[in-house]
Amino acid sequence: MAKNTSRRNFLRTAPVAAAAGFTLSNQLMYAAQAAAAPSPGADVAAAAAPFKLFTGAELEADAKKLHAAPGNANLVNQAAGFPCAIVMTTEVHASAKEFEWHEGRDHIIQIIDGSTLYEVGGTPQNGRNTKPGEWLAPASTGSKSLILGKGDILLIPRGTPHKRSTEDSVTFYLLSPYGKMTA
Repeated sequence: MAKNTSRRNFLRTAPVAAAAGFTLSNQLMYAAQAAAAPSPGADVAAAAAPFKLFTGAELEADAKKLHAAPGNANLVNQAAGFPCAIVMTTEVHASAKEFEWHEGRDHIIQIIDGSTLYEVGGTPQNGRNTKPGEWLAPASTGSKSLILGKGDILLIPRGTPHKRSTEDSVTFYLLSPYGKMTA
């Protein structure tokens, strides 16, 4: 091809040569960036909170304690560096006075034992801000009533009014992921 150097041959081969040159220079640039970067996943490993295993025996022991003295067992606190709170709760004959909702966290509830009534959704009436990102209202027009029993899971997205009432007793896990939502 070098022997037959006409303008037409040059115009035919120039785009191919240019593309090959760009490809080669891009590969060299990416290789240099990859060599300078830490190993894959190093940034994730450095930022991750230590893992924690909750054994079935530990959780059963926590549940027994809560049945003896109803309340909350904070399994993971949001301050522990994990972007989620995990709480095991037992309550007996309890009822929330108002609807609540949160700007910065969701709720995932799994019933371990017993049953409870959740009122979820609707439009809050006379709501008030109690602290940054936290709201209460005495009523929520159009809310839905759901009876949750053993094994049921309810997801309540952030910003959704909700209220719980327990006639007898209930034990449940509350997982509450928090943080700023991004599109």
